[in-house]
Amino acid sequence: MSEDKILVVDDEEHIRELIKFNLEQNGYKTISADNGLDALKKAKADNPQLILLDVMLPDMDGYDVCKEIRRDNSISSTPIIMITAKGEEFDKVLGLELGADDYITKPFSIRELMARVKAILRRTSIKPVDNFYSFGKVSIDLEKHEVAKDGEKIDLTLKEFELLEILIKNRGRVMTRDFLLDKIWGYEYMGETRTVDVHIRHLRKKVEDDDKKPKYIETIRGIGYRFSTGE
Repeated sequence: MSEDKILVVDDEEHIRELIKFNLEQNGYKTISADNGLDALKKAKADNPQLILLDVMLPDMDGYDVCKEIRRDNSISSTPIIMITAKGEEFDKVLGLELGADDYITKPFSIRELMARVKAILRRTSIKPVDNFYSFGKVSIDLEKHEVAKDGEKIDLTLKEFELLEILIKNRGRVMTRDFLLDKIWGYEYMGETRTVDVHIRHLRKKVEDDDKKPKYIETIRGIGYRFSTGE
């Protein structure tokens, strides 16, 4: 039995039970909710490793639930896969901008759902050990503010280090340019986010094997960036 616990949120009982059954058949523990307010309570009380979140919910829709989760420091890093019957590009982008890690559109196959669940859990499985992270040939000591590649120290500027740190701590999640600008620089450029792109470009040159074909710091077109394990 996997130690991963998954919260399934859907107001349609037959869909909720179908998802739960297949997750449990694949070794996952499950908890469930049929409305947005209950979903928030269970997310805080049970601290799941992943949330499957339907968009159309009573009391509070999935977008609002996602926003509240991202605002709560105790559960803000919990991965979220949005489940929606809407297939328009606007809905997909909105979900990602609000902090969702992935989305799947109804009707979906169980095989596709399980593949997405496993991919998200694999991406978020990097665990810190005494403030130490590693990926590929790169190792990072957060306490000492040191980064090395192939055992050789890399010189990062303070902002480059902070940018890499926040991307890794939110691995698997899409981080918008505005969010990164606000969190790292502490203010907004009235929509001007070029400074983020410049720092990402410099950072890629230092940590990626091929900065023209980045494996770890992914560009999410029109939105921002996401740190991936490269698998």
